[in-house]
Amino acid sequence: MTEITALRPDRLVCAREVFGLDSDLQVPAFSERDEHVPEIDAVYRFNPAVTLAILAGFTRDRRVMVQGLHGTGKSTHIEQVAARLNWPCVRVNLDGHISRLDLVGKDAVVLRHGQQVTEFLEGIVPWALQRPVALIFDEYDAGRPDVMFVIQRILERDGQFTLMDQNKVLRPHPFFRLFATANTVGLGNLNGLYHGAQRLNHAQIDRWNIVASLNYLPRDEEVAIVQARVPSRADAAGTALVQQMVAVADLTRKGFAAGDLSTLMSPRTVITWAENIEIFKDPALAFRLSFVNKCDEAERPVVAEYFQRCFDRELDESYLLTGDPE
Repeated sequence: MTEITALRPDRLVCAREVFGLDSDLQVPAFSERDEHVPEIDAVYRFNPAVTLAILAGFTRDRRVMVQGLHGTGKSTHIEQVAARLNWPCVRVNLDGHISRLDLVGKDAVVLRHGQQVTEFLEGIVPWALQRPVALIFDEYDAGRPDVMFVIQRILERDGQFTLMDQNKVLRPHPFFRLFATANTVGLGNLNGLYHGAQRLNHAQIDRWNIVASLNYLPRDEEVAIVQARVPSRADAAGTALVQQMVAVADLTRKGFAAGDLSTLMSPRTVITWAENIEIFKDPALAFRLSFVNKCDEAERPVVAEYFQRCFDRELDESYLLTGDPE
Protein backbone atom coordinates (compact mmCIF):
# COMPACT_ATOMS: atom_id res chain seq x y z
CA MET A 1 0.00 0.00 0.00
CA THR A 2 1.24 3.49 -0.83
CA GLU A 3 2.56 5.43 2.17
CA ILE A 4 -0.08 7.96 3.17
CA THR A 5 2.33 10.93 2.90
CA ALA A 6 2.79 10.13 -0.81
CA LEU A 7 -0.91 10.08 -1.63
CA ARG A 8 -2.34 12.87 -3.78
CA PRO A 9 -5.84 13.43 -5.17
CA ASP A 10 -5.67 12.06 -8.69
CA ARG A 11 -9.19 12.60 -10.00
CA LEU A 12 -12.15 14.97 -9.83
CA VAL A 13 -15.69 13.96 -8.91
CA CYS A 14 -18.84 15.95 -9.66
CA ALA A 15 -20.85 17.04 -6.62
CA ARG A 16 -24.03 16.63 -8.64
CA GLU A 17 -23.33 13.01 -9.55
CA VAL A 18 -21.85 11.79 -6.27
CA PHE A 19 -23.85 13.77 -3.70
CA GLY A 20 -26.99 14.74 -5.63
CA LEU A 21 -26.35 18.47 -5.20
CA ASP A 22 -27.58 21.16 -7.55
CA SER A 23 -23.99 22.18 -8.24
CA ASP A 24 -21.34 21.53 -10.88
CA LEU A 25 -18.56 21.75 -8.29
CA GLN A 26 -15.62 19.50 -9.15
CA VAL A 27 -14.07 18.02 -6.01
CA PRO A 28 -10.60 16.44 -5.79
CA ALA A 29 -10.66 12.78 -4.76
CA PHE A 30 -8.38 9.78 -4.39
CA SER A 31 -8.56 6.63 -6.51
CA GLU A 32 -6.74 4.58 -3.89
CA ARG A 33 -8.34 3.88 -0.53
CA ASP A 34 -6.25 4.10 2.61
CA GLU A 35 -6.82 2.42 5.96
CA HIS A 36 -7.84 5.80 7.38
CA VAL A 37 -10.68 6.28 4.88
CA PRO A 38 -14.09 5.78 6.59
CA GLU A 39 -16.40 3.04 5.39
CA ILE A 40 -19.19 4.17 3.09
CA ASP A 41 -22.69 4.11 4.59
CA ALA A 42 -24.79 3.39 1.51
CA VAL A 43 -28.05 4.65 3.09
CA TYR A 44 -26.68 7.91 4.47
CA ARG A 45 -28.74 10.97 3.48
CA PHE A 46 -26.84 14.20 2.89
CA ASN A 47 -28.04 17.65 3.83
CA PRO A 48 -27.43 19.74 0.67
CA ALA A 49 -26.28 22.99 2.32
CA VAL A 50 -23.99 21.28 4.83
CA THR A 51 -22.59 18.94 2.18
CA LEU A 52 -21.75 21.89 -0.06
CA ALA A 53 -19.96 23.61 2.85
CA ILE A 54 -17.93 20.48 3.60
CA LEU A 55 -17.06 20.01 -0.08
CA ALA A 56 -15.83 23.62 -0.16
CA GLY A 57 -13.53 22.68 2.69
CA PHE A 58 -12.07 19.77 0.76
CA THR A 59 -11.88 21.64 -2.55
CA ARG A 60 -10.59 25.06 -1.46
CA ASP A 61 -8.91 24.23 1.85
CA ARG A 62 -11.51 26.08 3.89
CA ARG A 63 -11.64 25.54 7.66
CA VAL A 64 -15.21 24.27 8.21
CA MET A 65 -17.13 24.01 11.47
CA VAL A 66 -20.44 22.13 11.55
CA GLN A 67 -22.65 23.33 14.40
CA GLY A 68 -25.94 21.86 15.54
CA LEU A 69 -27.93 20.07 18.20
CA HIS A 70 -26.91 16.60 19.34
CA GLY A 71 -27.81 13.53 17.33
CA THR A 72 -28.03 15.29 13.96
CA GLY A 73 -25.01 13.48 12.49
CA LYS A 74 -22.48 16.32 12.30
CA SER A 75 -19.32 14.21 12.50
CA THR A 76 -20.82 11.43 10.43
CA HIS A 77 -21.67 13.95 7.73
CA ILE A 78 -18.01 14.92 7.33
CA GLU A 79 -16.91 11.27 7.47
CA GLN A 80 -19.36 10.19 4.79
CA VAL A 81 -18.22 12.98 2.46
CA ALA A 82 -14.63 11.88 3.05
CA ALA A 83 -15.59 8.23 2.44
CA ARG A 84 -16.93 9.03 -1.01
CA LEU A 85 -13.79 11.01 -1.85
CA ASN A 86 -11.51 8.24 -0.50
CA TRP A 87 -9.97 10.97 1.68
CA PRO A 88 -8.16 9.74 4.83
CA CYS A 89 -9.98 11.02 7.90
CA VAL A 90 -9.18 11.07 11.63
CA ARG A 91 -11.51 12.16 14.45
CA VAL A 92 -10.35 13.55 17.80
CA ASN A 93 -12.82 14.13 20.62
CA LEU A 94 -11.82 17.20 22.61
CA ASP A 95 -13.05 15.90 25.95
CA GLY A 96 -11.62 17.01 29.26
CA HIS A 97 -8.95 14.30 29.18
CA ILE A 98 -7.30 15.49 25.95
CA SER A 99 -4.21 17.47 26.89
CA ARG A 100 -1.80 19.70 25.03
CA LEU A 101 0.74 16.86 25.01
CA ASP A 102 -1.77 14.55 23.32
CA LEU A 103 -2.10 17.02 20.47
CA VAL A 104 1.52 18.19 20.18
CA GLY A 105 3.53 15.14 21.29
CA LYS A 106 5.90 14.27 24.11
CA ASP A 107 9.17 12.59 24.96
CA ALA A 108 8.84 8.89 25.71
CA VAL A 109 11.19 6.06 26.58
CA VAL A 110 11.28 3.50 23.76
CA LEU A 111 13.30 0.36 23.06
CA ARG A 112 15.80 0.67 20.18
CA HIS A 113 18.22 -2.20 19.40
CA GLY A 114 17.73 -3.61 22.86
CA GLN A 115 18.42 -0.29 24.61
CA GLN A 116 16.09 2.22 26.18
CA VAL A 117 16.30 5.65 24.59
CA THR A 118 14.29 8.83 24.92
CA GLU A 119 12.48 9.74 21.75
CA PHE A 120 9.95 12.40 20.78
CA LEU A 121 6.59 10.91 19.80
CA GLU A 122 4.56 13.35 17.74
CA GLY A 123 0.94 13.97 18.65
CA ILE A 124 -2.06 13.82 16.38
CA VAL A 125 -1.76 17.42 15.15
CA PRO A 126 1.79 17.22 13.71
CA TRP A 127 1.06 13.72 12.40
CA ALA A 128 -2.05 14.83 10.50
CA LEU A 129 -0.59 18.18 9.44
CA GLN A 130 2.11 16.43 7.38
CA ARG A 131 -0.33 14.15 5.55
CA PRO A 132 -3.32 14.39 3.18
CA VAL A 133 -5.71 13.85 6.09
CA ALA A 134 -9.01 15.42 7.07
CA LEU A 135 -8.65 16.07 10.80
CA ILE A 136 -11.97 16.44 12.65
CA PHE A 137 -12.15 17.97 16.12
CA ASP A 138 -15.34 16.67 17.73
CA GLU A 139 -16.99 18.54 20.63
CA TYR A 140 -14.89 21.55 19.71
CA ASP A 141 -16.65 23.76 22.24
CA ALA A 142 -15.73 21.39 25.09
CA GLY A 143 -11.97 21.74 24.66
CA ARG A 144 -9.77 23.07 27.47
CA PRO A 145 -8.27 26.56 26.93
CA ASP A 146 -4.66 25.31 26.78
CA VAL A 147 -5.70 22.75 24.16
CA MET A 148 -7.60 25.30 22.08
CA PHE A 149 -4.59 27.59 21.74
CA VAL A 150 -2.61 24.70 20.25
CA ILE A 151 -5.18 24.57 17.47
CA GLN A 152 -5.39 28.31 16.86
CA ARG A 153 -2.21 28.61 14.78
CA ILE A 154 -3.13 25.92 12.27
CA LEU A 155 -6.51 27.54 11.67
CA GLU A 156 -4.82 30.18 9.55
CA ARG A 157 -4.32 29.60 5.85
CA ASP A 158 -1.06 27.70 5.40
CA GLY A 159 -0.69 27.94 9.18
CA GLN A 160 2.67 26.52 10.21
CA PHE A 161 3.07 24.55 13.41
CA THR A 162 6.09 24.94 15.68
CA LEU A 163 7.36 22.02 17.75
CA MET A 164 9.13 23.92 20.53
CA ASP A 165 10.89 20.87 21.98
CA GLN A 166 12.27 19.97 18.56
CA ASN A 167 13.08 23.48 17.30
CA LYS A 168 11.16 22.46 14.22
CA VAL A 169 8.58 24.26 12.09
CA LEU A 170 6.07 22.07 10.24
CA ARG A 171 4.38 23.25 7.08
CA PRO A 172 0.99 21.72 6.33
CA HIS A 173 0.66 19.14 3.58
CA PRO A 174 -1.08 20.68 0.52
CA PHE A 175 -4.04 18.35 1.07
CA PHE A 176 -4.35 18.55 4.84
CA ARG A 177 -7.90 19.61 5.75
CA LEU A 178 -9.35 20.73 9.08
CA PHE A 179 -12.93 20.39 10.32
CA ALA A 180 -14.75 20.71 13.65
CA THR A 181 -18.15 19.89 15.10
CA ALA A 182 -19.82 21.69 17.99
CA ASN A 183 -23.17 21.86 19.72
CA THR A 184 -22.80 25.61 20.18
CA VAL A 185 -20.83 28.27 18.32
CA GLY A 186 -18.55 29.06 21.21
CA LEU A 187 -21.14 30.90 23.29
CA GLY A 188 -21.16 28.42 26.17
CA ASN A 189 -23.93 26.40 27.80
CA LEU A 190 -26.70 28.96 27.38
CA ASN A 191 -29.74 26.66 27.62
CA GLY A 192 -28.37 24.13 30.11
CA LEU A 193 -28.44 21.31 27.55
CA TYR A 194 -24.69 21.01 26.97
CA HIS A 195 -22.84 20.93 30.28
CA GLY A 196 -19.12 21.27 29.71
CA ALA A 197 -19.44 23.51 26.67
CA GLN A 198 -17.01 26.41 26.96
CA ARG A 199 -17.14 30.01 25.84
CA LEU A 200 -14.51 30.16 23.12
CA ASN A 201 -12.08 32.91 22.24
CA HIS A 202 -13.74 35.00 19.53
CA ALA A 203 -10.42 35.44 17.75
CA GLN A 204 -10.33 31.68 17.29
CA ILE A 205 -13.93 31.35 16.13
CA ASP A 206 -13.19 34.12 13.63
CA ARG A 207 -10.52 31.92 12.04
CA TRP A 208 -13.06 29.33 10.88
CA ASN A 209 -13.79 30.19 7.25
CA ILE A 210 -17.17 28.45 7.05
CA VAL A 211 -19.71 27.65 9.79
CA ALA A 212 -22.52 25.34 8.64
CA SER A 213 -25.61 24.62 10.70
CA LEU A 214 -27.07 21.09 10.85
CA ASN A 215 -30.21 20.88 12.93
CA TYR A 216 -33.36 18.80 12.94
CA LEU A 217 -34.82 18.03 9.53
CA PRO A 218 -38.39 18.34 8.24
CA ARG A 219 -40.58 15.43 9.31
CA ASP A 220 -40.65 13.68 5.93
CA GLU A 221 -36.85 13.70 5.71
CA GLU A 222 -36.46 12.42 9.25
CA VAL A 223 -38.94 9.62 8.52
CA ALA A 224 -36.92 8.67 5.44
CA ILE A 225 -33.70 8.57 7.49
CA VAL A 226 -35.24 6.29 10.13
CA GLN A 227 -36.59 3.97 7.44
CA ALA A 228 -33.19 3.86 5.75
CA ARG A 229 -31.67 2.71 9.06
CA VAL A 230 -34.46 0.25 9.82
CA PRO A 231 -35.51 -1.13 6.40
CA SER A 232 -38.19 -3.36 7.92
CA ARG A 233 -40.21 -0.17 8.51
CA ALA A 234 -40.16 0.87 4.84
CA ASP A 235 -43.65 -0.50 4.02
CA ALA A 236 -46.93 1.37 4.44
CA ALA A 237 -47.51 0.18 8.01
CA GLY A 238 -43.91 1.00 8.92
CA THR A 239 -44.24 4.47 7.43
CA ALA A 240 -47.31 5.18 9.55
CA LEU A 241 -45.49 3.97 12.68
CA VAL A 242 -42.35 6.01 12.02
CA GLN A 243 -44.46 9.11 11.31
CA GLN A 244 -46.01 8.70 14.77
CA MET A 245 -42.57 8.30 16.32
CA VAL A 246 -41.20 11.41 14.61
CA ALA A 247 -44.32 13.30 15.73
CA VAL A 248 -43.52 12.36 19.36
CA ALA A 249 -39.92 13.52 18.87
CA ASP A 250 -41.15 16.82 17.44
CA LEU A 251 -43.37 17.38 20.49
CA THR A 252 -40.40 16.80 22.83
CA ARG A 253 -38.42 19.42 20.93
CA LYS A 254 -41.26 21.91 21.18
CA GLY A 255 -41.65 21.02 24.87
CA PHE A 256 -37.97 21.67 25.45
CA ALA A 257 -38.20 25.03 23.67
CA ALA A 258 -41.20 25.95 25.84
CA GLY A 259 -39.44 24.91 29.05
CA ASP A 260 -41.70 21.91 29.74
CA LEU A 261 -38.86 19.38 29.33
CA SER A 262 -35.17 19.45 30.18
CA THR A 263 -34.28 16.95 27.48
CA LEU A 264 -35.43 16.17 23.95
CA MET A 265 -35.40 13.40 21.36
CA SER A 266 -32.71 13.66 18.72
CA PRO A 267 -32.89 11.84 15.37
CA ARG A 268 -30.37 9.40 16.86
CA THR A 269 -32.84 8.59 19.65
CA VAL A 270 -35.66 8.04 17.16
CA ILE A 271 -33.47 5.59 15.22
CA THR A 272 -32.60 3.82 18.47
CA TRP A 273 -36.29 3.63 19.33
CA ALA A 274 -37.06 2.08 15.94
CA GLU A 275 -34.24 -0.43 16.37
CA ASN A 276 -35.48 -1.33 19.85
CA ILE A 277 -38.99 -1.93 18.50
CA GLU A 278 -37.40 -4.67 16.40
CA ILE A 279 -36.21 -6.28 19.64
CA PHE A 280 -39.16 -5.73 22.00
CA LYS A 281 -41.99 -5.77 19.40
CA ASP A 282 -43.83 -3.05 21.34
CA PRO A 283 -43.50 0.70 20.55
CA ALA A 284 -44.48 1.66 24.11
CA LEU A 285 -41.92 -0.58 25.83
CA ALA A 286 -39.22 0.41 23.36
CA PHE A 287 -40.10 4.08 23.95
CA ARG A 288 -39.71 3.68 27.71
CA LEU A 289 -36.33 2.01 27.35
CA SER A 290 -35.07 4.33 24.62
CA PHE A 291 -36.14 7.72 25.97
CA VAL A 292 -38.56 7.88 28.93
CA ASN A 293 -36.04 6.48 31.41
CA LYS A 294 -33.61 9.27 30.47
CA CYS A 295 -36.11 11.92 31.55
CA ASP A 296 -36.57 13.48 34.95
CA GLU A 297 -39.29 11.65 36.91
CA ALA A 298 -41.34 14.84 37.23
CA GLU A 299 -41.34 15.24 33.44
CA ARG A 300 -42.33 11.67 32.53
CA PRO A 301 -46.10 12.37 32.64
CA VAL A 302 -45.54 15.12 30.05
CA VAL A 303 -43.66 12.68 27.83
CA ALA A 304 -46.45 10.12 28.34
CA GLU A 305 -48.97 12.71 27.18
CA TYR A 306 -46.97 13.27 23.99
CA PHE A 307 -46.98 9.52 23.36
CA GLN A 308 -50.74 9.29 24.00
CA ARG A 309 -51.43 12.14 21.56
CA CYS A 310 -49.51 10.49 18.74
CA PHE A 311 -50.27 6.79 19.37
CA ASP A 312 -53.74 7.07 20.90
CA ARG A 313 -52.75 4.72 23.73
CA GLU A 314 -51.51 5.20 27.28
CA LEU A 315 -48.12 4.43 28.74
CA ASP A 316 -48.20 2.49 32.01
CA GLU A 317 -48.27 5.27 34.64
CA SER A 318 -46.89 3.01 37.39
CA TYR A 319 -43.87 2.36 35.21
CA LEU A 320 -43.40 6.09 34.65
CA LEU A 321 -43.36 6.75 38.37
CA THR A 322 -41.27 3.83 39.59
CA GLY A 323 -39.30 2.62 36.59
CA ASP A 324 -40.76 -0.90 37.04
CA PRO A 325 -44.09 -2.19 35.74
CA GLU A 326 -46.37 -3.65 38.37
